Amino acid sequence: MKKICIASTNPVKVRAAQQGFERMFPSEHFTMLPVATKLKLPAQPATDEETLNCATQRAQNARELAPEADYWVGIEGGIADWTIGMGAFAWVVIQDGTGRIGRGRTGEFFLPERVAALVRQGVELGEADDRVFSRNNSKQGNGAIGLLTADAIDRAELYIPAVIFALIPFKNPELYP
Repeated sequence: MKKICIASTNPVKVRAAQQGFERMFPSEHFTMLPVATKLKLPAQPATDEETLNCATQRAQNARELAPEADYWVGIEGGIADWTIGMGAFAWVVIQDGTGRIGRGRTGEFFLPERVAALVRQGVELGEADDRVFSRNNSKQGNGAIGLLTADAIDRAELYIPAVIFALIPFKNPELYP
């Protein structure tokens, strides 16, 4: 059984990582090891590059915290303020013991202006969602995407394809030396 260390204790991120691994490697069994990181990361990464950097740092920190694992996963949600509005997305970075690294990004969706305005004022996206939608801790539930789509897709379902994308080099190691 392979051990996956994920740099988060958020059940949404843990579930997304587990389901992504299970879909890519259906004949293998995995155990999840969620760890809380001690990194000084921005509460709300504000660019695509910053979000990728935070996901990379999370994966590396997971490796430091649980060197016995087979894979280390960093998932980071971020926003980007475009001229057409504020988009939300996430990056996933996965490392293994061979030094191989995989990266994947979710699709991007745009936030309502009421939420975006709070984020521009320095409020973290999950908190902004809770305020606008009168919810509590939505980031550990369906997230902004679930709230906006009436759960046609929730936060975990948004992340799973990005986990799968990040696992492509591990599924095809001969193509990604």
